[in-house]
Amino acid sequence: MLRMLRPDDDDDFVSLRTILSHVGDRSFTTVILLTALVLVSPISAIPGLPSTGMLVIVGVASQYLVGRDHLWLPAFVLNRQVQRSKLERAIEFLHGPMGWIDRRTKARLSLLTRRPIKWLIVLTIIATALPWPLLEPLPMVTSIGATAVSLLAIGLVTRDGLFVVLGFAFIGAMGTAVFQLWERVW
Repeated sequence: MLRMLRPDDDDDFVSLRTILSHVGDRSFTTVILLTALVLVSPISAIPGLPSTGMLVIVGVASQYLVGRDHLWLPAFVLNRQVQRSKLERAIEFLHGPMGWIDRRTKARLSLLTRRPIKWLIVLTIIATALPWPLLEPLPMVTSIGATAVSLLAIGLVTRDGLFVVLGFAFIGAMGTAVFQLWERVW
């Protein structure tokens, strides 16, 4: 999957349109996963990228929920570009974690990756991504939510319900930490 993200040799900047042309316009969960994985990497510190990632993830997930056959995104999102060198660093960063995940995923607890539970997972992905523009001023904080989205999306892409469970557990732990912090501050 990471090979699909690789930019062409002559490109100094890579648009989301180019990346999606490599991935395909029917792979809703793959696009969600790739977007979340990019935001887990240090590239998420680039101003505007977490907001763009949220738009992509929410847009793609919403289209899945309404039953679209093909992915559609507005031109201003598709034309958003990132430097080739930064994208390549993000891809290199992701090779280690993705290799680890690749060796550990298999079809298990697959009931958790089918409808109607799949719709709940996609709604959870939307709810997790929506606050990212507000969190963007805090460098790398969106990477925490992107990790949860990545775990859920890995579960959907590979039909491995264990990763769905891990994604919900991560969100639960994140929510508990935020709630405890909130109680201490107020």
